[in-house]
Amino acid sequence: MVCLGNICRSPTAEAALREALAEAGLDGAVEVDSAGTGSWHIGDPPDQRMTAAAADVGLELSGAARRVMVADFDRFDLILAMDGSNEADLLELAPDGPSRAKVRRFREFEAAADGPDVPDPYYGGADGFAHVVASARAGARGVVEHIRGTQGVGENALPRRGRGRRRPG
Repeated sequence: MVCLGNICRSPTAEAALREALAEAGLDGAVEVDSAGTGSWHIGDPPDQRMTAAAADVGLELSGAARRVMVADFDRFDLILAMDGSNEADLLELAPDGPSRAKVRRFREFEAAADGPDVPDPYYGGADGFAHVVASARAGARGVVEHIRGTQGVGENALPRRGRGRRRPG
C-alpha cells in the first residue's frame, strides 16, 4: 500500500487488508506492508487523526512511516497506489516492465468506488479521514477476492511452502 507520506491512507489500507485477510481465514498467508513516495514523515507513527478515525470503527493502525524502495518491487507481488500521483511515482521508480506491471490503484478493487483515487485527508476535516477508512475497508475486501481468484488461495487453503507467500505491498 503506497501513499505520499505513509501516515494516513497507506497505513489505513494496510490495517484494513490485515483485517480482511483475517476475516477470510488468510491471516499470515499474505505479507502486507505500506510505504510512502515522500520522505517527510519517515519514522513517524500514523497521523493521530487517521488513527482516531480508524479506532472509531475498531481498526488499529500501527507501524512507522517508511519510503518505498526499489527492493519493494522484488519483495511484493502487488503494489497498490492510493492515487494517480503515487502511481506515477511508483511507475517511475520501477526498475523494469515486470515491476511496473505490479503497480495498480487500490481503488480498482473497491466495487463501489466513487473515483479512481483514495482522497488525501491530511488537510481536511474528520469526514475525510472517515471516508478513507470506509474506502480502505471496501478496497481491502476486493483485494482479498483478487488474491483468492488469481492465486488459488481459498478459505480453507494453506499457503504453499517453498513457493513464496502472496505479498501485496
